Amino acid sequence: MLYDGFLVTAIWLAVTVAHLAFFRFILGQQADEIGTTPFDIWSLRLMLLFFVTLFFVYSWRRGGMTLGMQAWRLRVQTTDGYAISLKQSLIRCMVAWLSLAAFGIGYWWVLFDRQRRSWPDIASNTQTVVLPKK
Repeated sequence: MLYDGFLVTAIWLAVTVAHLAFFRFILGQQADEIGTTPFDIWSLRLMLLFFVTLFFVYSWRRGGMTLGMQAWRLRVQTTDGYAISLKQSLIRCMVAWLSLAAFGIGYWWVLFDRQRRSWPDIASNTQTVVLPKK
């Protein structure tokens, strides 16, 4: 999760720069005015949420893992061992946000679940597996 946190930070920085550039150069706002209205604030928050969600959904759909998960040989898959669907990816992402908002309890849940599933695993009917060393 730490490695993916670095990637998410990079995405946030890129989106924030693009957002600021749009408001400054396209809409013509003065630099000290950007981020002072509810529209400015909420449009940035929604863009950050959208692009981070896109990163995770794309990664899980493409190969079942993000770059950070590759480092730890983790893969997300269906309980039958197949690639997860778009719907499962979106559910997984939404529940992941809720798990993090609940101070990570959704991820600590693996310590108490007999099948070692997190809240995102349970809600999306997926599993996270450790791949064998090559």
